[in-house]
Amino acid sequence: MTLAVSVTVERWPVAGSFIISRGAKNHVDVVVCNISDGTHKGRAEATPIYYEGESTEKCAEEIMRFATEHPDLDHAVLLQNMPRGAARNALDCALWDLECRKTNIPLWQVAGLPEPGPLISAFTISLGQPAIMEAHARQAALDGHELLKLKLSGEHDLERVAAVHHGAPDARLIVDANESWNDLDIAAEAAQLAQYSVELIEQPVSAGRDHLLSGVRSPVPLCADESCHTSADVERIAPFYDAVNIKLDKAGGLTEAMAMARAAQAADMKIMVGCMLSTSLGIRPAFALAQLAQWVDLDGPLLLAKDRVDGFRFKSGEILPAESLD
Repeated sequence: MTLAVSVTVERWPVAGSFIISRGAKNHVDVVVCNISDGTHKGRAEATPIYYEGESTEKCAEEIMRFATEHPDLDHAVLLQNMPRGAARNALDCALWDLECRKTNIPLWQVAGLPEPGPLISAFTISLGQPAIMEAHARQAALDGHELLKLKLSGEHDLERVAAVHHGAPDARLIVDANESWNDLDIAAEAAQLAQYSVELIEQPVSAGRDHLLSGVRSPVPLCADESCHTSADVERIAPFYDAVNIKLDKAGGLTEAMAMARAAQAADMKIMVGCMLSTSLGIRPAFALAQLAQWVDLDGPLLLAKDRVDGFRFKSGEILPAESLD
């Protein structure tokens, strides 16, 4: 069946600014893909991965070009013929949504995932001076967030983590090194951070330099992010990491993300499901997958100045299922 595909680009302001070691963002641009069979319409959102050279314009063009060249779209055609990334994510998740609309069956059942329930999601503390991060952590704790994710840079990280712990002493912590610990003694860094309720260290070394973790005995589990994009990468990085962060934009859709989860489970690795900055539409399929995860980081909509109407509800650190995203 030939499907009609359309795509739009939207800009959503960030609440304040979102700061990591690569820079600051005060808005996020997303692509929204619509697929129709003439009766039903599937819809999905994706966020281009800017540090991989993606942009909304390129993704929109890629979506329309691929749809024109492959009018009989399905998940297998996408996986076999389209590179991973945000454009494929938008098409893949729109196809899943179309199937849900046609069958009137929720995504978790269509995809064979567990029935969704509320999840504790990490709340991100942007990179900044220790005193500023401490203040943000204190407010986050007052707002009910019990799991915080800290953006680090490889410099003064211990001070930042100590400050956040001081501001939110009862919070569980995830730290994201963003590939900045190449020249550090990672086991020693992890040992120092463990005293501050840090329970996961994300991407300590640069992608492609995972061998630096060979033989490292870290008291805190290490999680691959930029080093692991698809299920094909899991076996390669498994000797160096304890967990993998699955992001649908990075994997190129829910179909490949589920394959990543199965590969991680087979390798006895734990799972984190994360996201880029996005609205609730962008994390809807990720929320279904996150039912399999030990750590969830789906606060993208919470970091925006506003979200879509009837999006996910965030309450006391929990993310609650959305009613509708039409």
